[in-house]
Amino acid sequence: MLGYFLLIFCLVTGYNNASAEAEFLQPEQAFHFDSRQLSPDKVEVTFVIADGYYMYRDRLRFEAIDAVLGAATIPRGQIKFDETFQKNVETLHGSITLEIPLTSLDKSKSTFTLIAHSQGCSDQGLCYVPMESKRIFSSSQFAVNRNGSATSTEESPNGLNNSLHSRNLLSIVPLFLLLGLGLAFTPCVLPMVPILSSIIVGEGAHVGKRRGLALSLSYSLGMAAVYTALGISAGLLGEGLAAALQNPLVLSMFGILLVGLSLSMFNVYHFQIPSALQSKLVHFSGRQRTGKLVGVFVMGAISALIVGPCVAAPLASALLYISQTRDIFIGGFALFSLAIGMSVPLILVGLSTGSLLPRVGPWMESIKQLFGVLMLAMALWIVSPLLPRWALMSALGGLLIGYSYFLSRHPSIFSKAFALMLLVLGLFELVGVTRGSKDVFSPLDHLSTSVRKESVKFLRIRSIPELDNALRQAKSQHKSVMLDFYADWCVACVEMERLTFTDDRVQIKLAQMVLLQVDVTENNNDDRALLKRFSLYGPPGMIFFGLDSQETGRVIGFEPADKFVSSLSSFAKVPS
Repeated sequence: MLGYFLLIFCLVTGYNNASAEAEFLQPEQAFHFDSRQLSPDKVEVTFVIADGYYMYRDRLRFEAIDAVLGAATIPRGQIKFDETFQKNVETLHGSITLEIPLTSLDKSKSTFTLIAHSQGCSDQGLCYVPMESKRIFSSSQFAVNRNGSATSTEESPNGLNNSLHSRNLLSIVPLFLLLGLGLAFTPCVLPMVPILSSIIVGEGAHVGKRRGLALSLSYSLGMAAVYTALGISAGLLGEGLAAALQNPLVLSMFGILLVGLSLSMFNVYHFQIPSALQSKLVHFSGRQRTGKLVGVFVMGAISALIVGPCVAAPLASALLYISQTRDIFIGGFALFSLAIGMSVPLILVGLSTGSLLPRVGPWMESIKQLFGVLMLAMALWIVSPLLPRWALMSALGGLLIGYSYFLSRHPSIFSKAFALMLLVLGLFELVGVTRGSKDVFSPLDHLSTSVRKESVKFLRIRSIPELDNALRQAKSQHKSVMLDFYADWCVACVEMERLTFTDDRVQIKLAQMVLLQVDVTENNNDDRALLKRFSLYGPPGMIFFGLDSQETGRVIGFEPADKFVSSLSSFAKVPS
């Protein structure tokens, strides 16, 4: 089943090798460097050389800072007459792996740095300048730090890269399923739960667990299919998936769709596939119930647009792997497994039919209306990047007050208590608007007499020249740097600002650094160029630079304060 869907994804993307070779790859893509520490006395180095490119064997050498290396055993290559040097040279192709002995380590240092020197060419005649790749290891651990760094390649967590480059599906599929499960309860996936729930409730009184499970699986497969296809396309094109899905037209269309679905929950009309298309689907499938599954599959495919903008470490690793290796088979399996893992809450919704979700009775209509309100709230959330804060807060306040009025007419005490709570929350939003608040989640914070913790202050960077200039200044001041990629529509970015950057321990460490920020909300040409420079596919992403302005590590996705403090200690080299 998985292979069948992945075959469809490959056909959808229309990948063409000839078009990929129309332009020369960046050196980091043509000669992808990776490394890990196998044991206290051994380091493994891997170069994945793209098709149509080769490396000179005699130009490959290694050195270390704060460590002493033994002689590396480099595999034999192919003999080729090189037009540049006018002599026979030995060249390396494909994927090569070698081991380097660690003779000794400087025990007074917590880390050591491996440096690989290499040079390669394209079969089409272009020869690259010599390349220097670095990897920082912890002296006290056998494995490389999860967010190791390289100056000549932009990367995701090393463990995920190693798994993908192993091309072992028996390890890749379970790993990404587990990682998807970890992402299943994030703000990006949870909004799809009311959509699927409304579909199941809309089936009426005769839906059982088997039918609910079938609907949830169909919905999940639709979401996973499009999620994977979008990921493969983004990886091949090297463009930011998250930013591309923030196009105003895409956001508006999806917001309108959610409003349309919500109105069907209030019985304004009955939402279904157009009769002509429905007849064709029924004729094709031979069964009305199977035809409905096709419609649910399509609804899941559309819902994948919600999941797409959430860029976390597993997604970034898979996209970067596809971008650098053009291996859509392994990368596609990883993306599909990640999406299936994220579908766990949706599958649980299907299995809960008849227990958590009502099957018949007056509560059915109440639940449908609740889902309608949730869909209206989701529509506001989807289009929030297009709205000024006062408009968003006013709309949310009006929605809360309107639903509270509706609930107040129900006789139960629970409904009336819930209505009162929603009324208060709605009034808070409206009062916040009148007093100039811009925070949807804390509309009255600016009225409090207590001192509210502020997030850290960043220097905004708008282009690559501005970034290079800021890094030169930091180097002259002998300071390390953190470069933060942010967007207004990025949920995890807001979480970093509100929950992590306000922590006292984090602020103490960041105060010793130069703090730069790239706001990619508008996704203009400069934004895309900055993302591409660091092989990022969307925010959040924190890139760290040492005193020499060379990258020392990165954090992809949201990290809570405790974990971020540890990351700062590893990458920023500030006092604990």
